[in-house]
Amino acid sequence: MTKQERATRTRDALISSAAREFERHGYALATLSAISSGAGVSPGALHFHFENKAAVACAVEDEACATLRRTARIVYGRRSNALQNLADTSHALARLLRDDVVVRAGFRLSCADDSRTELNLRQEWQSCVQQRLAEAADEGLLAAGTGRQQDLARMIVAATIGLEALCRDNDEWLSPRSVTSLWRTLLPMLADPGALDGLEPAGSPAVTGLVHAPVG
Repeated sequence: MTKQERATRTRDALISSAAREFERHGYALATLSAISSGAGVSPGALHFHFENKAAVACAVEDEACATLRRTARIVYGRRSNALQNLADTSHALARLLRDDVVVRAGFRLSCADDSRTELNLRQEWQSCVQQRLAEAADEGLLAAGTGRQQDLARMIVAATIGLEALCRDNDEWLSPRSVTSLWRTLLPMLADPGALDGLEPAGSPAVTGLVHAPVG
């Protein structure tokens, strides 16, 4: 293993350890000594990569953001229509929040009142929802009389972010079954009756493998 490969592996281990500490104890109570110990490295090795705890937290947020954005782009590239893509994306993101501790910790850090960066993944999700609803309107998929797209987006974001918050105590809230149940309720409210039969609340076959693939 080259020196650069070892450095990359150490940095990745520190980010994973930090994510676990931030999730268990929150940013304020997480300690650098616990993070370095959890990664199996010395405090000096941690300080070689990160100046302080804030820098470690930023790295966790950045890694989570990159993973979530990459997954959203992949799902978008496999879409059939805008409403199906919205459901598919929520399934993929729920899986990451459920199974990937770095994504989970980074998401919560970025949405915290004391966030150390300008990242806010909750706002990014709202923007994504608004964009998909605008596309759905252009595609003639929305039911007549559903109201303003901004109000619809707020309803969807509140429902999906609510699952993320509830998952902190019970990960069943972000299970495929729970997300599917959510879309079974939402899609009849959103979709034109002519489009509803073609929508899959459980996610389309095009992304099923992605949602259930091992976390990488």
